[in-house]
Amino acid sequence: MRILLSNDDGIQAEGIRALAGVLSARHDVVVCAPMYEQSGMAHALNVHKRMEVARATDMEELYLVEAWTIDGTPTDCVKIYLEAMAMGQKPDLVISGINHGANLATDVLYSGTVGAAMEGFLHDIPSVALSRERWSEIPFSRVAEVAAGYLEELMGTAGDPFFLNLNFPKNFCPGEPRFVYSQLGRRDYINAFRQETDEDGRTYFTVAGDIVDLDKGEATDIHAVESGFISVTPLHADLTDYVKLDERLK
Repeated sequence: MRILLSNDDGIQAEGIRALAGVLSARHDVVVCAPMYEQSGMAHALNVHKRMEVARATDMEELYLVEAWTIDGTPTDCVKIYLEAMAMGQKPDLVISGINHGANLATDVLYSGTVGAAMEGFLHDIPSVALSRERWSEIPFSRVAEVAAGYLEELMGTAGDPFFLNLNFPKNFCPGEPRFVYSQLGRRDYINAFRQETDEDGRTYFTVAGDIVDLDKGEATDIHAVESGFISVTPLHADLTDYVKLDERLK
């Protein structure tokens, strides 16, 4: 299987390197990731901007993979590779991650990890956003191994291209790691902006704050991860509100 790896934490991140190490032992792996951290970039891409493309030679030598790094967003990386660099060798699977921190609930709207996976899905390729709780005690290598087994099995039975958001917990519940299908919860932040004024009178805002979960019922991804499960949430790129549309068409 040919697998394209990307992320939003950058080419040097431990998560993507763990994936490359595990997957390259049994698959044809290509890495195309941002030169620098691009967290919170969602599905942003650069237009009319020159973006440097360079070989990630250390990854190539260490994992025996094809590896590139691009001075752009996660979406840029997937889009440029698929449309300009793949040379007709379309990957069978796109994996974005392993993100250093969960992407749960409404965070998927802001996540560069999810944005990169969405770009793969828009190219009709099965795509997965893979994340791990920031203070998790599960090593990235273990996350990569468990996720690889699950995705290999899923690819053997899947029909149409899928778009999944996977989140690993801080610790597994007792027994074997368990995947649980879940819906997106609802998450917000309080005191999300810190304002500062420097000595020259210029004003700055810094995004910060504490998480407030507004919906983490038993069916949600937040509840699954807090319970020690691996949450699996099927996503799609169609934002149409079909209920409202049907009301207007009646």
